[in-house]
Amino acid sequence: MTGRVLVVDDEKNIRRTLRMVLESPGYAVLEAASGEEALKVLDEEDVDLVILDIRLPQMSGIEVLEQIRKRPGFERLPAIVISGHASLGEAVHSVKVGANDFLEKPLDRDRVLVSVENALRSHKLEREVARLRAEVHNRYEMIGETPVMKQLFAALEKIAPTRGRVLITGESGTGKELIARAIHRLSDRVAAPFVMLNCAAIPAELIESELFGHERGAFTGAHGRKKGMFEVANAGTLFLDEIGDMSIGAQAKVLRALQSGEITRVGSERPINVDVRVIAATNKDMEQEVASGRFREDLYFRLNVVPLRSPSLRERVEDIPTLTVAFLDHFCREYGGREKPADPEVFELLKRRPWPGNVRELRNVVERMVILSGPTITVDDVPHDWLPQADAGSDGPATDEPGGVPAATVAPDDAFHIPVQSGERLTLRAFRDRAEAEFIRATLLTCEWNISKAAVALGLERTHLHKKMRAFGLRRDGAQE
Repeated sequence: MTGRVLVVDDEKNIRRTLRMVLESPGYAVLEAASGEEALKVLDEEDVDLVILDIRLPQMSGIEVLEQIRKRPGFERLPAIVISGHASLGEAVHSVKVGANDFLEKPLDRDRVLVSVENALRSHKLEREVARLRAEVHNRYEMIGETPVMKQLFAALEKIAPTRGRVLITGESGTGKELIARAIHRLSDRVAAPFVMLNCAAIPAELIESELFGHERGAFTGAHGRKKGMFEVANAGTLFLDEIGDMSIGAQAKVLRALQSGEITRVGSERPINVDVRVIAATNKDMEQEVASGRFREDLYFRLNVVPLRSPSLRERVEDIPTLTVAFLDHFCREYGGREKPADPEVFELLKRRPWPGNVRELRNVVERMVILSGPTITVDDVPHDWLPQADAGSDGPATDEPGGVPAATVAPDDAFHIPVQSGERLTLRAFRDRAEAEFIRATLLTCEWNISKAAVALGLERTHLHKKMRAFGLRRDGAQE
């Protein structure tokens, strides 16, 4: 390990000895005979660590360290205090002021080197943690200047400092997780954990164990005690994504936890007190879920204290250039390349797409462009399967997959019809659901029930298409479940 070390001592022999000790393993050494001189060196030179004698003329080593800690950029500068006459009280005080270590004279060579190496390594780790925190902050930073985003930011500033539960609704890919993280980051729980659970990704038989934990032997495969997400998130925030996919049984236990502030591990009868702020999110129409009996009304009201809607990318088209630039910067750094500017025509082209996958879809497109483009991103780098139909560059129908399925006219006219009985009265919602089911059925027929191709053609993720097929009871044999 290398670095620049400032040795501050009024005894020339001590400075010379420390120079010899430190230069041997490769450290660069600067010297100062007083506190005033040390502060001047810090103003003029880059220093990675300071070794300070407590007994200095005019200004003591403790006072020098206090002055260093007050200077911007030097608050965490590693420092080691040395002395041949210090009391225990002075040693304790030096550590309180911010010294990494305290060494007594006469100095032991190996002890000095170990102390210096530990202080520098600790400082390096602190800087790395700070860098990673900044990276995480940037990764989850919400970007947008459109009116709908400014309204959302204003709402977040009001909501975050409270204890109110929040239900975030919106289409897939709009950034509901970012909103939840922003609420946590702006709240007084920021120092406590932010824990996320995707309710749609956990099998119904395991959701209770994930939420509340289990005791050893509670069920087959429970080989030890496990804390649930409520316990892990204690004093912090628990984000329940895709809450609309939670089983009725788990909903009842979540309701009890919210009402009482207590949870019970699976296989235990002992309640555990928890203090958790719950934020939930869904892309479903929760009122319809409640009306259909798939979601408990009392839990819905408990979660929906403060409703927030995550706007689709179609509602914030003018944010697309800003989002694109941010993603370009992120992926250029991630892949270790140089910054890649984009031609203005690229932004205009991206603004013309409807973006059914929202910001997540835009992010994927930008990543692909960064990987496949040259020094500058041009319209030729925009994936053809993402272009609007008028720009697809062929005489045939636009496709969502090269050589694949047409994006907008996936089904022949005679394959798509909405069955309405003579005299049948339908609500707008019922008609829309029936039309959606029939369009998905026709698309699946055209794609010969290739789920991947059908998902591309419909502009959906495969998992989302599977959910819709289950919801509408669509099976390959055409029978309704």
